[in-house]
Amino acid sequence: MPTAVKGSITVDGQEIIITNPDKPLWPEVGITKKQYLQKLAALSPYLLRYCRDRLLTVIRYPHGVTGMSFYQKNAPEPLPPFVRTFNHDDITYITLQGLPELLWLGNLAALEFHPSLHLAGSTLPCEWMIDLDPSREEEPRIMEAASIVGKVLKSLGLTSVPKTSGATGVQIIVPINPGVTFDDLRTVGHFVGRFVTEKHPELFTLERLKKHRGDRIYFDYLQHYSGKTLSAPYTPRARPLATVSTPLTWEEVERDVSVTDYHLLNIEERLTQTGDLIASVPPQPVEVIVRQLS
Repeated sequence: MPTAVKGSITVDGQEIIITNPDKPLWPEVGITKKQYLQKLAALSPYLLRYCRDRLLTVIRYPHGVTGMSFYQKNAPEPLPPFVRTFNHDDITYITLQGLPELLWLGNLAALEFHPSLHLAGSTLPCEWMIDLDPSREEEPRIMEAASIVGKVLKSLGLTSVPKTSGATGVQIIVPINPGVTFDDLRTVGHFVGRFVTEKHPELFTLERLKKHRGDRIYFDYLQHYSGKTLSAPYTPRARPLATVSTPLTWEEVERDVSVTDYHLLNIEERLTQTGDLIASVPPQPVEVIVRQLS
């Protein structure tokens, strides 16, 4: 058995214990825990923007992406003193504040970050996300589907930002004004989903059960609700190529880019060039459409 290596780093005045820094987490692309923590630190200004003060679920892979995994909602014990929590529905969630907690979770091999869609203690959504979920493991039409939805939203007067899930799907994000409710967004989501499925019945479906979808892409407007989660923008994903959930430009969608084009080995360079594409879009007048549909 190899000897366990243990050390510590100090971040923002907090000491974080690091174990087994040379452990391979994404062996196919050669990313060790030490490298992952470096990448996580580089991603933190972007990832934290969409995780801070939300109820956090992580997926941990103690032996890397090729090993077993488990979802963690309840904060693990013992907790460092700098980690904040919030109790919701009898679950003690971590609420991220900054880089020390992020790196502490990274050392625990938390490879995916799935925050609530609302802030801790709130019942209002932070943004609107439509999830386009392929029924096939490889879906060559996913960018075509995203483009169609983006154009429908634009016709409604809404600017949106597509992002890769980092797995097989695409999510479309619409920044919103405070006060819009989850039920408001479900109303608009159902309207848009019904429209695209009627216009493109061979491409989209509103069928939740995968066995009834065939090869169609599920237009999921129901997942965006209180108590549910979606992969955060800029979260790494536990996929062999270390993909990252990455916001795109609509020009990239039209070029039919691949979800595997954006990963931990090139995300820093991309963000240097693009910045946060979501943050550059102001809140959109979703409430106007809600009133028209009411």
